[in-house]
Amino acid sequence: MSKDNLRFNSKTIHGGQEPDKAYGSVMPPIYQTSTYAQSTPGGHKGYEYSRSANPTRTALEKSLASIENGNYGLAFASGLAAIDAVMKLLMPGDEVVSTSDLYGGSYRLFSNIFEGFGIKFHFVNMENPSEIEKHINKNTKIIWVETPTNPMMNIIDIEAVSMIAKKHKVLLGVDNTFATPYLQQPINLGADIVMHSATKYLGGHSDVVIGALVVKDKELADKLYFIQNASGAVAGPMDSFLVLRGIKTLHVRMQRHCENGAAVAKYLVSHPKIEKVYWPGFESHPNHEIAKQQMNCFGGMISFVTKGNNYEEAIKIVENLKVFTLAESLGGVESLAGHPASMTHASIPKEEREKTGIVDALIRLSVGIEDENDLIEDLSQAIG
Repeated sequence: MSKDNLRFNSKTIHGGQEPDKAYGSVMPPIYQTSTYAQSTPGGHKGYEYSRSANPTRTALEKSLASIENGNYGLAFASGLAAIDAVMKLLMPGDEVVSTSDLYGGSYRLFSNIFEGFGIKFHFVNMENPSEIEKHINKNTKIIWVETPTNPMMNIIDIEAVSMIAKKHKVLLGVDNTFATPYLQQPINLGADIVMHSATKYLGGHSDVVIGALVVKDKELADKLYFIQNASGAVAGPMDSFLVLRGIKTLHVRMQRHCENGAAVAKYLVSHPKIEKVYWPGFESHPNHEIAKQQMNCFGGMISFVTKGNNYEEAIKIVENLKVFTLAESLGGVESLAGHPASMTHASIPKEEREKTGIVDALIRLSVGIEDENDLIEDLSQAIG
């Protein structure tokens, strides 16, 4: 059988991969080199300088394309470097329609960097896709979507948005970091570009910072490869190796993340001191049915607010956690807790932040793969 037709759980291990040509190494070696010998000017074996291409990075890029059902993968120094490359497809005067509830770093990049270069951003609540069309005009070039969103866990109908994008001949980019290709594959739903902060679930062990793009169209891929090489924010060989290793266990890790996430969400929603729990697995979630359609499960990311929306109480809870670690980031094997208002989303002005629900008492959990009972006991003692 062909490796091109493997199911997802096999693709994570074999997709786009082959034994190293030099010695048959099963895992791609770390080619920790900047340059490559040439027999004559331009006479090389496909590699000349590691900013342009590196064998370890190539192996990762092929794996990324495989698990997202794309044709071309690109690995960057971070998730923001990957988004930066997408925005460099634009020219002054172009416009972007973006999810309003998105990662604070993405908001900062859009509003503090690219708006200064003459690109206009519309931050829109996309819970109802019809809202998007109100902001599309002749200058619109990209629709940028996060789903589930960070940190409010809103679900956006990728297929519905892709129909709008195609109707208006604009690109659709989807940040798939929270879901991973284990839960949803945006290219299958009509997206043109899929982005990952591969630092998170794809790496899975909180030991790497790296970003990724996957596309299907060759012309678009060529433009992005040019930007990747010209701008130089490439993933290094060691980081590429670590994410390749992480991807090989993505499916088994995500299964446990989902199981533990469901257990923690159900515990929190029944707790008398918790006002609201944001998790797409609840039938009460506004777009629960969309989540059921486009996702294979509901993930390990959860946000919640304590009763009374008290800032000091939220801080006390995250400081008292013992098994959950108070830290930035998400998607590692260990459980993490964060306070978005003062951590991941501090770059968003308070007034804008609270419009999307990121209040001072909101706590975000990245539920790891520990024993679910230990996680629930930890939350119980911290909440009191």
